[in-house]
Amino acid sequence: MNDHSNPLGTSPKDIVARDKRYVWHPYTQHGTEVDPQVIARAKGASLFDTNGNEILDLISSWWTCTHGHAHPKINAAIARQAETMEHVMFAGFTHAPAVDLAETLAGLLPGDLNRVFYSDDGSTSVEVAIKIAYQSWVNRGETRRRTLIAFDGGYHGDTLGAMSVGRSSQMFGAFKDLLCDVRILPYPATFEGDDAVEEREAGALSAMEALLSDHKETIAALIVEPMMQGSAGIRICRPSFLKRLVEMAHAAKVLVIFDEVATGFGRTGKLFAMEHAGVTPDLVCLSKGLTGGYMPLAATVVRDRLFDLFLGHNFDRALPHGHSFTANPLACSVALAALGLYEEEQTLARIAEINARHRTMLDVLAARSDVTRQRVLGPVLAFEVAEGGAYQSEASRKLRAWYLANGFNIRPIGSTVYLMPPYCITDEELARAYAGMVEGLDRLASGSL
Repeated sequence: MNDHSNPLGTSPKDIVARDKRYVWHPYTQHGTEVDPQVIARAKGASLFDTNGNEILDLISSWWTCTHGHAHPKINAAIARQAETMEHVMFAGFTHAPAVDLAETLAGLLPGDLNRVFYSDDGSTSVEVAIKIAYQSWVNRGETRRRTLIAFDGGYHGDTLGAMSVGRSSQMFGAFKDLLCDVRILPYPATFEGDDAVEEREAGALSAMEALLSDHKETIAALIVEPMMQGSAGIRICRPSFLKRLVEMAHAAKVLVIFDEVATGFGRTGKLFAMEHAGVTPDLVCLSKGLTGGYMPLAATVVRDRLFDLFLGHNFDRALPHGHSFTANPLACSVALAALGLYEEEQTLARIAEINARHRTMLDVLAARSDVTRQRVLGPVLAFEVAEGGAYQSEASRKLRAWYLANGFNIRPIGSTVYLMPPYCITDEELARAYAGMVEGLDRLASGSL
């Protein structure tokens, strides 16, 4: 379908020229990056450039777009709310969309994860969680508990606290002197046919046990991306490991933070990744799929007993954190509509179908000498390519460029190639995605990219 309309009334060439003059893109080395693609509109699982060319959005626009682009029910929700109230400060005021969303999240999450603190993106939801965890110990008079535990390869965002617990991602070297005290544990990533996973899990749990034994009185919290490390290259762990990890932390009275920014809202096959292990953290961070990719919104949800530690008769015990756009009514209304679709459209059943389709590709990938460590979790398919290289390597950039030029938004993370499509993707679109993915691998292997 061709659509040459341009809502800005300027040519794609002009937009790119002005972009290059004025815009600073995220996680981009502008000294080497090629010109950005100008997207004019989006629908379903597809993006469309200004020439009407279709690009299958196979990574859901950085994992945010759950139900597809321009969903009519979400469109209607934002339009209705815009007619009523677009924004109001959230200190001293409240409104129905924020309250309804908090109540809905509390009903969906396990245990007494009932108190919702709103912010604007995944990084800030993690920052809030770290501050709550730390201050909860201060409010209890245990000021020695200031150390955090995180995992090798973990990524939790790019605010200072989030960078601290994601320091092993190798992205934040310039800020190392600003980061807080974090102890890093090995992460037992696994894959199809992995016969050494139990040994790696035992090593990680042994390291956890030693850390708790030596520093138990100084540890404030453990943070982990449950079931799947996203930005580290879609690294997956087993539910049994996650369950044992949480049990050990709670036995040592260490708070547990689950960063479900990337794993929440169906990305691991269940609504929340914690459901795989049947455990309840003390704090959970949510964003990305919360609004179906429509608007910036995040939530840090905590147990009732943590909230109670901040009650008192002076501000010293309160949480000194907030955002101008906290609990934006438009974003909250969109989130409510997006959450409602999981039942209305039987989304988890469709995710199971995508999972089954992905699994049919495992034998195809296993037959290739240039592919290793295939893995599938929920609607996510990932594997390593021998020539992929490190993050933003020449090989990974060439592969990304070929995919994009041929109508696929597939963005390798170093040597990891993965698909994480919107849940509305059709079987025909998936078949097209698999064929394109394999052709890109063939071209990389033959040196013809």
